[in-house]
Amino acid sequence: MATAAAASLVADASNGSTSYDRMKAIKEFDEAKIGVKGLSDSGADTIPGFFRHPQSSLSDLKPVRTSAAKGIPVIDLASLNDLAQRPKIVQQVKDAAKTWGFFQVVNHGVATSVLDSTLEAVKNFHELPHEVKSKYYKRLEFGGVVYTTNNDLYRSSAACWHDYIQAWLSPMPLNEEDLPEVCRKEVVAWSGHVKGVGEAVMELLSEGLGLDKGKFKELSFPDIRLFVGSYYPYCPQSDLTLGLTSHTDPGVVTVLLPNEVKGLQVRHDGEWVEIEPVPGGLIVNVGDLLQIVSNGEYSSVEHRVVANGSKEPRVSAIVFFNLYRWREGDVYGPLPELVSAERPAIYRDFTKEEFNSNFYSKGLDSKSLVDKIKIVN
Repeated sequence: MATAAAASLVADASNGSTSYDRMKAIKEFDEAKIGVKGLSDSGADTIPGFFRHPQSSLSDLKPVRTSAAKGIPVIDLASLNDLAQRPKIVQQVKDAAKTWGFFQVVNHGVATSVLDSTLEAVKNFHELPHEVKSKYYKRLEFGGVVYTTNNDLYRSSAACWHDYIQAWLSPMPLNEEDLPEVCRKEVVAWSGHVKGVGEAVMELLSEGLGLDKGKFKELSFPDIRLFVGSYYPYCPQSDLTLGLTSHTDPGVVTVLLPNEVKGLQVRHDGEWVEIEPVPGGLIVNVGDLLQIVSNGEYSSVEHRVVANGSKEPRVSAIVFFNLYRWREGDVYGPLPELVSAERPAIYRDFTKEEFNSNFYSKGLDSKSLVDKIKIVN
């Protein structure tokens, strides 16, 4: 059934004729519940038309530099609790968050065996038979456990070549039984490990702003956590689409565990830089909310994933951290401690409703909320 649905979708869309009904094709694809993994497994050598991106988005797919050539920061956390060494680590994190918006951390305290088992569990879920996996397929933005493809499938101008499983870890406790058995134990374990890493990184980021190390925790910045297990299968026309379109993350901090298949690119100094995963490392990036509350001291940065032209799937386990307890009136903005006559606020306050509607009313994009609330003098 999955193979037949995939063949039909590809056949209907491959020529891009004037009679092609894009929304009809998207709906058929979504209702087939096969994901891009099903399209890839069909053996087709073309992709449906709604996955094709405009040439303007694809003209610079090859990165100019790699992290080895131009230092995406790799920060060693081994001496995190050494009072003599901690200020150096704080400065490294501050500099990376300001200039790159991205960095990798090593010696973070999570065993390699845990990293490997987490990625293997995500991979195992996505490679379940269609009839098993499709039971979890749904289009739901909030709450519970969801397997689907492209959270913005109906909102974006072009779909991207990836599937994912997501689970809200907090603030409401996750019902472990809702998770597929094939990855249940590993996702639950990863939730605890990544929470510790995220909180440690946020302490360093807080200190980098001259605040008490517990300030971000006090403000509930680690208290909403969303787990996403992404899967980027082989794409037969990887030069015509993207794995994930260029965007910035809306929240506070993102912690990403990748496998060895490259594809994540970061925009730096006007050029796309490919991140080479460091063995045993975790990738951390700044979200829009952190840029705003830091009054521009930290930078959320555009990033994307190129479509996978390799037969080996690209797999990642991601946790997005976001604040839970909004200030009175459900408004937020630059932290008062970071605003002064010498450095006035560069962003206005915004509401929780603005924050949510800005993300969920359109496809992924870059810094639209940041740009919207920036104060123009």
